[in-house]
Amino acid sequence: MPLILGCCLAALVTVTALYTLALYGTAETAATGAVAATLAVAVTVGVVNGSVRDAAGFGALTAGAAAVLWSLGRSHRRRRAGRAALAAYRAASAAVPRFAATTERDRLAAELHDVAAHRLTGIAVASAAALRLADPAMTAEATAHAAEAGRLAVAELDRLARVDRRGEATLADVDALVDGLPGVGYRRTALSAPPETAALAFRVVRESLTNVMRYATGAAVRVLVEESAGHLVVTVTDEGGPAAVEGLGTGTGLASLGGAVRAVGGTLDAGPDGDGWTVRAVLPATKPVPEPPRPRRTAGWRGAAALDWALVVLAVALPAGLGLLATEVPRPFAAPVPGASLLVLLVLHALPLRGRRLAPKVSLAVAQGTLLVWLACDAAGLTAPHSAQLVLECWWVELTLLYTVGAYGSRGWPAPLAVAGLGAFPLVSGMTGPPLAVWATLTVGLAVPTGLAWGAGLLVGGRRRRRSRAAALDRDRLDRQVAEAARAERNRIAAGLRRTAGARAQAVVEAAESGRLDLVLAEARAGLTALRELLDELRDGSDPADDTPPPVVAGIAALAARRGAVVGHEGRRRPLPATVEVAAYRLAEVLLADGGTVTVAYLDDGLALSGPGEARRVRAMADAAGGTVTETKDGVRVWLPEVFPA
Repeated sequence: MPLILGCCLAALVTVTALYTLALYGTAETAATGAVAATLAVAVTVGVVNGSVRDAAGFGALTAGAAAVLWSLGRSHRRRRAGRAALAAYRAASAAVPRFAATTERDRLAAELHDVAAHRLTGIAVASAAALRLADPAMTAEATAHAAEAGRLAVAELDRLARVDRRGEATLADVDALVDGLPGVGYRRTALSAPPETAALAFRVVRESLTNVMRYATGAAVRVLVEESAGHLVVTVTDEGGPAAVEGLGTGTGLASLGGAVRAVGGTLDAGPDGDGWTVRAVLPATKPVPEPPRPRRTAGWRGAAALDWALVVLAVALPAGLGLLATEVPRPFAAPVPGASLLVLLVLHALPLRGRRLAPKVSLAVAQGTLLVWLACDAAGLTAPHSAQLVLECWWVELTLLYTVGAYGSRGWPAPLAVAGLGAFPLVSGMTGPPLAVWATLTVGLAVPTGLAWGAGLLVGGRRRRRSRAAALDRDRLDRQVAEAARAERNRIAAGLRRTAGARAQAVVEAAESGRLDLVLAEARAGLTALRELLDELRDGSDPADDTPPPVVAGIAALAARRGAVVGHEGRRRPLPATVEVAAYRLAEVLLADGGTVTVAYLDDGLALSGPGEARRVRAMADAAGGTVTETKDGVRVWLPEVFPA
């Protein structure tokens, strides 16, 4: 009795330890524990009984049990992670539209500064110079310039309020921007650049020239746009000079520009250079080539297929273990050759469980075909006599595959009858009566469990499809809310823009058309003041709660900006399941902790994040989401499957 109690206690401790390890550890750690437990049981039985057959039998049964515990723990681990991610996503859903509005506000603030400030600053500088010199020709030229620049400012402000046109500038636009400007030496050796890079180069040159007009009037300026080592380098240098008119600056230009440059993986340096000032931007000149998409189900036995692999092990280990421990004649593994043949058949019969979700009908057909071969081998004497009786011990494989056909495949109503009919064949030899009648009776009896398994699959599959449709509707609804929030914010800013800077720009045009250069200067300065106040209002009007990005892929860029890091995107962006969005954001939080550049790549079968960091820091997080971690020369690459493991 003490020995039995000790064995039961040891078994309970082992079961608890294996399940806990699978629940809280990574796939590799839990698998190592399962293998260790299997070997420990086999060695212990071999030492105690001195029988290799008993050791192999108990080891096989332990392997099957350990595989089940491993898969149950892994499934619980993933479900728990999925529930937590879904709860975080739902809690943040209300914040996503607010965050979209904040992002739109920040974008418009940057463009307001770039577009309006450049035009109005030029008008104010030219008007002030003409009034100071009192030269009639210069006054006429400044008045004409004010009218033209004012009209352009009105048109650009109106366009900015109505349409989102980011990234449309080209290097030719840089040429046009500096063409004919007095005191500007310009040289461009770069022949081309990606649209986003060219647009940023245009912004760098425009902001730099605007600052020269404000703070170094009359200074000689050198603008150089060149390509170097796969980058577009933009350098703007001035020799210094007096400020044109006090109070023209808004104080946000270079800061906003620096964030835009870092967002594409570039750098921006600005500072004193002798008596003048130099701005130097290094921008990516080529688009990164994304890595080839990973094949589907890359996570293998670590991810959603963990249960499938565990079922394969169980389908082999259970009948093999029972056959090895059998004491009655015939013993299926008594002879080496028939035993090896039977083991091969068991493996072939179990392997379709691995592909049951990808191709449920094919998997069931392969299992049924293997069973036919098994019956033929049994009849030909290639296996131990009546070894097909073991079908009773692994017929649950057919039931599992039938369930999968219902859950993942089509309705396929003949499948339950076909499985029942084939499963009845091995049982006929042990029954009395006409074989055909016995077979028909057994087929009808077995059709009950096969029909139940298939029906359960239909119910679960229907429920899963309804959940997927509901989740898709939720994502669509959230997308509409995000678009509406951004549109409402754009309209709100547009109203303020027309009321302030837009009205002043129109007043500049009217004053210029009436020949009142003094009024032109006053309106231009008032417009810049109104613009500065509007920008301050936009910054002050931000809700501190909106500064925290929601835990979705769209929030990764904002998170990086707040940490002084850079995020690049590859592939066509598309909506992802909520659980994957949250898992990606949590992983990005860890990768961005070290700064540097993080790349988010949309692949055919999931999402990949690459960045600096150590694999051990993100392995557990990726493992819980069914993903994998690969070490690279620059850090790690994490792959998340688009279908979050259930």
